[in-house]
Amino acid sequence: MTFPLAQANSIAASDPSQAEQLYKQILKDKAANDEQLREQETALLKLGGLYKAAGNSDALAQLVTDSRDFMGSIAKAKTARLIRTLIDSFPATEEGRGKQMTVLQDNISWATKENRVFLRQSLEVKLVGLQLETKSYRPALQLIESLLKELRKLDDKMILTEVHLLESRVNHATKNMPKAKSALTSARTAAASIYCPPLLQAQLDSQSGTLHTEDRDYKTGYSYFFETFEGFAGQDDDRALPALKYMCLCKIMMNLPDDLAPIFTMKLAQKYESKKDLKAMQAVAKALKDRSLEAFEKNLKDYTSELQHDQLIRTHLAHLYDTLLEQNLVRVLEPYSVVDLAHVAQEVGQPVTSVESKLSQMILDKVFHGVLDQEKGRLVVYDEPVEDTTYATTLETIREVGTVVQGLYDKVSPP
Repeated sequence: MTFPLAQANSIAASDPSQAEQLYKQILKDKAANDEQLREQETALLKLGGLYKAAGNSDALAQLVTDSRDFMGSIAKAKTARLIRTLIDSFPATEEGRGKQMTVLQDNISWATKENRVFLRQSLEVKLVGLQLETKSYRPALQLIESLLKELRKLDDKMILTEVHLLESRVNHATKNMPKAKSALTSARTAAASIYCPPLLQAQLDSQSGTLHTEDRDYKTGYSYFFETFEGFAGQDDDRALPALKYMCLCKIMMNLPDDLAPIFTMKLAQKYESKKDLKAMQAVAKALKDRSLEAFEKNLKDYTSELQHDQLIRTHLAHLYDTLLEQNLVRVLEPYSVVDLAHVAQEVGQPVTSVESKLSQMILDKVFHGVLDQEKGRLVVYDEPVEDTTYATTLETIREVGTVVQGLYDKVSPP
């Protein structure tokens, strides 16, 4: 048995079709001892890896179904690990995600019939994660509610931590911040009573950083993302790069663009320095430092994938863009009492309609005092009004006199 496995491994890269046949042959034979059983487990995962490399979703789906007979001969806990590993092998495409969810639901039904509670719960947790990725929030919350009721009775802290973490992420995605924070607190409480694996701890720190960043507490958010980055980078996990981007985002939002350079000098961060994602964040930091709205807009276009596809980064850069536009407008308006909107728009490099809309908002927010003359297409800027304290002082004097008079009246009144 060892020879076919070694042979299949040696030709997997050069002759995948021949390796596939050898792996299938290994799985076809009934294992006579524990060593052969371990070789079959390896062959199963290797075959899944072949299909993953080829992007063959149909073959992967069939492999998961065909492997059920083999799963019956190994420990149930190991079954869950093998099936989840195979399901994780589906390509990250729309078609692959759809097939992955179908296979998951099919295996959840099978696990329910076979009364494999741990496997079913593990697969349902995976399904919730996929529903979150595909923005199927309502079914995700329904499944989470069902899982939590069951898990609280079983008191399985590890899966309970994962489910509460997913609950927090789903509620954050639906902008239900109070429930997102509450679920994260529950996840941390459950994790505190068990050994929390480094990757799960990194995910908890990442969600904490996200929620603090949403609250505009960028300093605390940076601290959590730093812990997240160390956790993922220490395990050589791909999620280390997004964590590093979020660290840069927090420094940018704190108006500390010069602090990005020291981040990249960290030993764990040096391997990511050449990544396009980080070059995008450096470009945004430079635009902020130069107070250049034009450069900022150019970066958003040049690095669309790196800056616009991530919800957290997109939201906070939009806020930063709004702040930059406001600062540029205040700088342009400073020497004028009356100014044409077309001139202001030209100075900041924005369309007149956008400038007009922003100026209206700034007037309502009392950033400055003025009025828009839309008929003549100009802005009239008023001086900062000086509060006349005469009226308030007069009222206070009258009130004090009234107090004195009342005091004198009380003294002369008969008891």
